[in-house]
Amino acid sequence: MFQIELQSHFSAAHAITIGGVREPLHGHDWHVTAVIQARTLDDEGLLLDFHAVKHALDEILAAFHNRNLNEVAPFTELNPTAENVARYLASRLAAAVNRMGAPLPPERQPKLVSLRVTEAVGCAAIWRAD
Repeated sequence: MFQIELQSHFSAAHAITIGGVREPLHGHDWHVTAVIQARTLDDEGLLLDFHAVKHALDEILAAFHNRNLNEVAPFTELNPTAENVARYLASRLAAAVNRMGAPLPPERQPKLVSLRVTEAVGCAAIWRAD
């Protein structure tokens, strides 16, 4: 089994609701770490091209950079907690990874296995594949 790990970041504000009370709007430098796994490598010794995965992740994050998450879908309807941000980013990146792996045989299929969102030092939410 092989894994690759990629990191990226974006800056955004949010105001989450806890116990029915909305906290004040505040910003974070969000750090995102994605782990992708596959059983085998290709003929060049790659799981996937780092640059292609990083490009896909950065495209997803661009919608949130320097924005108020509460004003950007899906967080106009969904509480923009670190957990919900991790789940949403994971769903989008998993779909991109699946598209990258579509032409590959089943034993080579890459899979997003985890996505970590750190909103502040020591405060992270991690989504893991079932």
